[in-house]
Amino acid sequence: MIDDHPTNIDITLEPLDDFVVIQPTEDESETRTGLIIPASAETGCVTGIVTAVGGEAIGVLPGDKVLYPKDAGYEVRLAGSAVRVMRRCELIARVHD
Repeated sequence: MIDDHPTNIDITLEPLDDFVVIQPTEDESETRTGLIIPASAETGCVTGIVTAVGGEAIGVLPGDKVLYPKDAGYEVRLAGSAVRVMRRCELIARVHD
């Protein structure tokens, strides 16, 4: 018997070793003169929220906001949402708002 109804699959991404999973944020930055620059217009670095860490990823925890190079890691699509998977060493800094 063939099931014609798609089954919803709950996907959880569990990184291995020193990999981390990051949900990119769409933050805007404001210059000293008050000019607002959307994150998509910036080159270089972007921010995101760590959603999962591998067992060897030291110094970051799920929920941390981090800064990383725009082209770091790999883009992975989960249930229509894009996340970045990268090695811990590619992270530049934690961001404290």
